[in-house]
Amino acid sequence: MNEDLSVESVVEDMDRSKPVSLPKIVRRGEQPYVAIGESVRMDEFPTLADRLPELIGWVLGQGLEMAGAPFFRYRTIDMDGESEVEAGVPLVSTPEPEGEIRVGTLPAGHYATITHLGHFDGLLAVTRALREWAEHEGLEWDMTVVDGVEHWGCRLESYKTDPRVEPDPANWETELAFRLADAAPGE
Repeated sequence: MNEDLSVESVVEDMDRSKPVSLPKIVRRGEQPYVAIGESVRMDEFPTLADRLPELIGWVLGQGLEMAGAPFFRYRTIDMDGESEVEAGVPLVSTPEPEGEIRVGTLPAGHYATITHLGHFDGLLAVTRALREWAEHEGLEWDMTVVDGVEHWGCRLESYKTDPRVEPDPANWETELAFRLADAAPGE
């Protein structure tokens, strides 16, 4: 661990990105959601991303109320293989599953969060910054590694900006929220 590491130095190190928040810990309650899940390689990720409009259309067609921005939930991450990822939408209430539409609950707990402003290609740098900040703070993730694959209790990317409404990537806002293993410091 680098003793000279600070939140500001981590944020300054992020290339091709503009954070609109510094990393912080927030407490979240349980959140019902619906999702379409797939096993994808990172280079095939757009195939899942392209299904978000389909999912949102299903939600609206069912008369359901969204409780926030659409997201991707990374259940497993294998940079060299296939990762288990869900394209999801948080809801006010829990519907019945239908076809490929899964129903679930995002777990309550403490999450390390940071918000990114800019094109999605800057998210790797922001993710690295959040992970380095958490390491510096002595935080542990709700995550285990098995055979080189990360298994996450809850790791989210929430897309606060609809690219169809705001076509300029410089104005796209994305929140990262990674669940912590234990209570927040000081609790």
